[in-house]
Amino acid sequence: MKTNKPNFCNQLNRREFLKDIGGGFAALGLTGMLAQDGFFASQAMAKVPDFVNPLAPKPAPFPAKAKSVIFLFMYGGPSHMDTFDYKPELYPLDGKTIQVKTFGRGGHRNESRVVGPKWKFKQYGQCGKYVSDLFPHVGECVDDIAFLHSMTADSPIHGSAMLMMNSGNLLSGHPSIGSWVNYGLGSVNENLPGFVVMLDKLGGPISGAKNWSSGYMPASYQGTVLRSQGTPILDLQNSKGIAGAEQRTLLDHLRMINEDHLSTRYDNTNLAARVASYELAYKMQSSAPEAVDIDKEPAHIKELYGVDGSRTDDFGRKCLLARRMVERGVRFIQVYSGGHHNDANWDAHGDLVKNHELHAGNTDKPIAGLLKDLKQRGLLDETLVVWGGEFGRQPTAEYKEGTGRDHNSYGFTMWMAGGGIKGGVSVGATDELGSRAVDDKFHVRRLHATILNQLGLDPNNLTFFHGGLDKSLVGVEGAEPIKQIIA
Repeated sequence: MKTNKPNFCNQLNRREFLKDIGGGFAALGLTGMLAQDGFFASQAMAKVPDFVNPLAPKPAPFPAKAKSVIFLFMYGGPSHMDTFDYKPELYPLDGKTIQVKTFGRGGHRNESRVVGPKWKFKQYGQCGKYVSDLFPHVGECVDDIAFLHSMTADSPIHGSAMLMMNSGNLLSGHPSIGSWVNYGLGSVNENLPGFVVMLDKLGGPISGAKNWSSGYMPASYQGTVLRSQGTPILDLQNSKGIAGAEQRTLLDHLRMINEDHLSTRYDNTNLAARVASYELAYKMQSSAPEAVDIDKEPAHIKELYGVDGSRTDDFGRKCLLARRMVERGVRFIQVYSGGHHNDANWDAHGDLVKNHELHAGNTDKPIAGLLKDLKQRGLLDETLVVWGGEFGRQPTAEYKEGTGRDHNSYGFTMWMAGGGIKGGVSVGATDELGSRAVDDKFHVRRLHATILNQLGLDPNNLTFFHGGLDKSLVGVEGAEPIKQIIA
């Protein structure tokens, strides 16, 4: 069948043209952005109805306290009784075998050898919060933080626990929380993704992209991995020999054909999002490098984050970039501490001291720098900062020798700051050993409900129809925000 469109590249058949030209877009730096569908960044596409733009900004259904979320993910499971959950009763029990029920990767146990906390705690701030010597810089910020000491999850195994913390489900295939935020609110910046992920320099977490996947939602809502140095997004730059004018000509031809193809398919949001992804990628080629250019930041700001070539440099850069993303309207930023190999994360099964001093030392100053910088810029009030891992650790040793702790999903600590959250408060509690939550148990879904609530979204009515059901982040049973920490 012939077409009245221009004969471009000797392809008269639209399907053949799209197939052939699509295969070459990696060289143009656009294939990597196919997942970032959703923006109609060009006025030339104005004839396509607005409702096919998945990431068009949407007003929050309810008054919002936060505009953006920064989730500082401590992959591997930090030990709560060695960081923020002070357990003085554990110190004298160090080395003693006691009766205590635990469940981790080693299975169910009824007795084990106690590993007493390896660091001292002291009080900080007007609230007098006890914080471990592992986090002296974060300790200076406790009056802006709400600590959740009774978190619970459904799995003590990394893979499923990661998926639970990120998507509210133990199995893969469900949208991550950042995807739900983009779905519910859209993005206010047409030149950057609405959901950004920054990984540890030692690699990503177990299950990789499943943790920031859009699941059964359109691909436009999934997270984009952003690098803190060098090219911010892989495959975004033009290949050698392709000039900007040539790229623009190619995109214009492609847009012309795509508009015609889409004109009778207004209800096909997936197709519309895919078409728009080319324009988003084109815009990002100029905006993304500027967004990650921290060389323009003053020296005292870099020092605040620990961007100085020392051990804090890598995580400090990511925290500084998170602030720059917030300033540019990115809705959800997730920053990982810990990669997936050997002892590269918080998974302290062997030498607890070596493990936690490494990772806390890498992150303490940058995290405090982020909180202080957001506050001094007036951004903390509208930015929700979340800290935690997929679970905590047990008060007892996993092995016959050593100080390592097994996984613990029965009770652990997370904290939140900014975005309408009360500061200087601690809610919930684990028992005197830290083995399980006993007061005000907060399931992971309660954390998710709180995040959505602060963004002006109703966690129990934000749904996506899939498989014949209205699916939600907090599940069919629903979940209520943690009202004790909401200002």
